[in-house]
Amino acid sequence: MDVITLEVMRNRFFAITEEMGAALIRTAYSTNIKDRRDCSCALFDVNGDTIAQAEHIPVHSGVLPWGVKGALAVIDIDKLRPGDMILHNDPFIGGTHLPDIIVFSPIFYKGRLMAFVGNLAHHVDVGGKVPGSLTPDATEIFHEGIRFPPVKIRKAGVLDEELLAIHRDNVRTFYESNGDLMAQIAANNVGEKRLMDLCDECGGDLVLEAAGELHSYCRRRMEVELKKLPAGTFSYRDTLEGDGITTDEPLLIQVSVTTGGEKVKVDFTGTCPQVKGPLNCVRPMALACIYYVIRAVTDPSIPPNAGTFEPIEVITPEGSLVNAHFPAATGSGNSITCQRIVDALLGAFAQIIPERVCAAATGSMNGIQLGGYDYRTQSYFANGETVGGGYGGIFGQDGASGVNTHMTNTRNTPIEVLETTMPVRVIRYGLMPDSEGPGQFRGGFGLQRVLEFQTDEVDCFIASDRVKTPPWGLLGGKPARGARFKVVRTNGQIEQLPSKARVRFYTGDQLYIETSGGGGWGSPQKRDPELIKKDVEDGLISEDRAKSEYVGF
Repeated sequence: MDVITLEVMRNRFFAITEEMGAALIRTAYSTNIKDRRDCSCALFDVNGDTIAQAEHIPVHSGVLPWGVKGALAVIDIDKLRPGDMILHNDPFIGGTHLPDIIVFSPIFYKGRLMAFVGNLAHHVDVGGKVPGSLTPDATEIFHEGIRFPPVKIRKAGVLDEELLAIHRDNVRTFYESNGDLMAQIAANNVGEKRLMDLCDECGGDLVLEAAGELHSYCRRRMEVELKKLPAGTFSYRDTLEGDGITTDEPLLIQVSVTTGGEKVKVDFTGTCPQVKGPLNCVRPMALACIYYVIRAVTDPSIPPNAGTFEPIEVITPEGSLVNAHFPAATGSGNSITCQRIVDALLGAFAQIIPERVCAAATGSMNGIQLGGYDYRTQSYFANGETVGGGYGGIFGQDGASGVNTHMTNTRNTPIEVLETTMPVRVIRYGLMPDSEGPGQFRGGFGLQRVLEFQTDEVDCFIASDRVKTPPWGLLGGKPARGARFKVVRTNGQIEQLPSKARVRFYTGDQLYIETSGGGGWGSPQKRDPELIKKDVEDGLISEDRAKSEYVGF
């Protein structure tokens, strides 16, 4: 295929996924999707391999093809018909955690199965032992909500009302959850229509040829980039601060990256066994982290396609933290463990191409789950949010501040929306001074968010990390300040919280959330004095810190 036609078709494929995402966000009911955009969309070939994906959430995008492939291994693909749509949320078939529901549908053109379109969206509740479903004291998947195997939520264009009834009776926030499920179905309808329009315009054979050519093109580009890397085996290890239930001992993530030639091997041998708490990852989650890091440190302009990741060999030991077995709890695997997998991978690649690698970022998605029952409205409420932090500094650039990092790409919940939908008042929301990692290129700043509760018996679940083990710096850069969480009761009592906690709030109680900044890159002694002065003037760095950590102020 000539390069111009291929480029036109590539953009058409990716435009389909972006429009699907716009439709999903526009029609969703929950704050989590319509405001925070905790969802992802993609286009797949008949084998479940990614053709194109929108630039949404890296952990979703990396997992989605395995969710489709896993479902296709269970259902009879020959019995699929136009108008069918499959739903599942089982991590052990191919997913992340139970609130992330995958919905995908086959696309037929003139009687031939051409492709699949699909999306993944995080639902505010899928049942389980607590409102919002995610809790740091879960010890098995059954604690975390209802688990759907691959089932046809729509058959030949007709929604299965019995399955919808099962869904309705097992979630606390059915209004929002049902609306979000319908939005997922609508997004797939958009994707199906746009691909059929493309087939009408160009012909089905050309569309399939372009998909195959795009796969080969992306593989070739990645092979070229991998050949540029110095040959060798480079190892790194990082830790998590316990599983929050059975141990506070560090949980080791060990990775070795072997380069040389047009392939790369990533080996997690030495990583600790799966744990009792909900920090476990299934293999597709580890793969998502690898895809993200390798694309980021080589050439991010290579399209995210199955061909892009074909030259990567991955070893994830069975029964380990990065390849857990059923019935392990996985609720915080994507929000905490995936971020540490990224840190370990970046630590290895920093030995290969240090100028392309940032220091450690905030280190988790800093998940804050709130839920309870409002007796005034006689209804349950639930809200999950990932609170941003700082990116690590990188050669030539300071780390970004107050953003969600690495494997998440969500927005924050606007204060006005949070106070409207939840019984809380936001006392403060802003960057956390002196939380950066000093360096020639300093890390970004973490966030402080202070919530005051306006009703009794609100359950809060904190799923974070980097309290005891702050984000590390690179090449002489210093660590950032670790995360901190505390409760201030109405009687003035102060309770310091660990990185993983379940706590109950009453009217007037306050929760202080202070996330980590990012580590610094390069020696702080080399930092431009004018940049230090500006940070002090902006109130981001105190004068005492500037004098103690930086030379030249």
